[in-house]
Amino acid sequence: MAQLAVHHVLPGRVRFKVLFPVASSIELERFVEKIPYIRSIRFTQETNSLLVYFDSKVAIKQLFIDVQHVVKLFWKDQKRKLVSESTNQSAETSAAIKKEISRIGIAVGAFVIERYFFPTSMQPGLSRLAHPATLAMLYAAGDIIKNGFKSLFVDKRITADTLTASAVLAAAIKGRPSSALTIVILSSVGELLTEYTANRTRNHITNMLKVDVPFVWRVDEYGKELKVPIETVQPGDTIAVFIGEKISVDGTIVGGMGSVDESSMTGEFIPKEVAEGSYVYAGSILKAGQIRIKVKHVGDGTAITRIIKLIEEAQSKQAPIQSFADKMSQSLVPVSFAMAGIVYFITRDWNRVMNMLFIDYACGLKLSTATAISASIGKAAKQGILVKGGQYIERLSNIDTVIFDKTGTITEGEPTIKQVYAFNGYTDREVIRFAASAEEHSSHPIASAIVNQAKIWNEEIPNHGEVETIVGRGIRSEIQGREILIGSDSFMTESGIDMSVLHSEQGADVRQKEDNLVFVGCDKKLMGVISIYDPVRFGMKRTINQLRRQGIDEIVLLTGDKKHNAQKISSNLFLDNYFAEALPEDKANIVKKYHHKGNTVMMVGDGINDAPALAYADIGVTLGGKRTDIAVEACDVIITGDDPLTLPTVIRLAQKTMNVIHQNFLATIVINSFAMLLGAAGTITPVVAAVIHNAATIGVVLNSSKILVTET
Repeated sequence: MAQLAVHHVLPGRVRFKVLFPVASSIELERFVEKIPYIRSIRFTQETNSLLVYFDSKVAIKQLFIDVQHVVKLFWKDQKRKLVSESTNQSAETSAAIKKEISRIGIAVGAFVIERYFFPTSMQPGLSRLAHPATLAMLYAAGDIIKNGFKSLFVDKRITADTLTASAVLAAAIKGRPSSALTIVILSSVGELLTEYTANRTRNHITNMLKVDVPFVWRVDEYGKELKVPIETVQPGDTIAVFIGEKISVDGTIVGGMGSVDESSMTGEFIPKEVAEGSYVYAGSILKAGQIRIKVKHVGDGTAITRIIKLIEEAQSKQAPIQSFADKMSQSLVPVSFAMAGIVYFITRDWNRVMNMLFIDYACGLKLSTATAISASIGKAAKQGILVKGGQYIERLSNIDTVIFDKTGTITEGEPTIKQVYAFNGYTDREVIRFAASAEEHSSHPIASAIVNQAKIWNEEIPNHGEVETIVGRGIRSEIQGREILIGSDSFMTESGIDMSVLHSEQGADVRQKEDNLVFVGCDKKLMGVISIYDPVRFGMKRTINQLRRQGIDEIVLLTGDKKHNAQKISSNLFLDNYFAEALPEDKANIVKKYHHKGNTVMMVGDGINDAPALAYADIGVTLGGKRTDIAVEACDVIITGDDPLTLPTVIRLAQKTMNVIHQNFLATIVINSFAMLLGAAGTITPVVAAVIHNAATIGVVLNSSKILVTET
């Protein structure tokens, strides 16, 4: 695959576009520095571009060949390292789990043998530490003891591991290996359960999203299909995909039609019908039909690869409540030591002292909170919602204000022709035909709607002359010897178009219209008017209703469109307020205004003009497949599908997650406090104290894990 493209060239300077995600800009610069005639280089992470200053005597073609070569070497080296890191991490996790299980097995085996075959050897005191069962138990608790005393003597902090290590040693010295072994086993079960949930989340996402297609059918210039390794496919190639196969690239369909399962990308399990011109993603499965795809992205450049990277980064970002749980658990550890000291001073009973050491709050608080956040991010990803970090789960649960952009968010973002009005002897088909000719090469959504209408009507689009664009007004062109103008009514008036027909009875319908109107002029006369509308996205009304039921106090529309269009949509959807004709700066200021009022604001948008507002909101969300790259960078939550009902779903998931965390906090504090009271009173033995404490920890971790499997 191609790794590099020339962006622009100046004498002695070239800017290249790197066509894959770069993990280390420093490493890339080191690779390129090896070329002797290069004077300096700078890689920009935000734009993924490489600026190279070089000896101007060197030909550009030679520079490109040399830079392409070293960048390809860097790409292979980066890929090898990533695969190695992933393999090593998986192997290390598996090895750690096996080691933990084997340690516990040895300790249990030694204890059983000594207890039942050499029962007379059970004597308390320091001599007890030399017995095989005790040594095996200390071996099993090795990591806990090491971490506990490292925290105490090196970091000068008392942690949960310090408390557990003290409890294990006290039990061993007092000749109670069963108590110590209970602590070690149950602590390990809690840790392993948390690790299992995190691994299950990661593996589920990776398995769901991975492409894993070693070979593809590449179509050559003669139309012949050749089976080739995926590594040889480059952007611009055409590949064939057959029924049942997984799509391995991002690209546009250039031939055939079919039904595609995009659930890995969007969370929607109903297959999507695709045909020529449709865009498809790597990781999707062709359920029916046969298609040919022109490759846009392959390998690390595909959307699915970027999604996996986002999820992996998200799971490493702590939510504020995780930090609170860590601090709270840290502050409660000394309480257990203090209680142990008080109980010993009053009762001189070592059993009661060990009860205090065997019970702590830290494990339950920390493990259950981390598990809940990890499970929530994984559950969201399964439904096509990418949350960039744990802190956003917590913020989502507190949202009270939602601000929607209009075009492409509340509406479909695909303008449709509603009606065509023809004047001065022209027909509606002539109006569309001439308008489509002038707009044929424009990328504006309204231009696309006009051209599509001409195709629907099977109109032959005539050739046009040079097209002149008048910014903010419209366009002018010559078609079949006639001067054609397309744009606003003010543009028509300024250009001398006779608009008097609009004030006659024939123009009455147009005067009453509040839709977006495109005026078409021909040789100083009004040819016609095209009424355009952008339909509200399907399911948006249900979305608004569900948001209100979830406690959202204020729902606002924010748009750059005209006031009457904004007012109409706001009224139909029963929104609380709207702001029309807003520029990007205005949108950002409106979000800031709500924020300064004390509201917790979620902004939903998809375009470049929404990026400042998305950045200023407490939570920025992009919705649907038409989102821009800059909006993705500015937002905190990415919804890959087009279903607006995903918005209340993610808020409901966040609220449920926080409810589970609060349940865990309450259960951990109440159960362990009750166990401490029983232990201080001497009502329970150290073994029972250890069982109560660790059972509570396992219970709250299981409560967090259920987020992965229950419906939201």
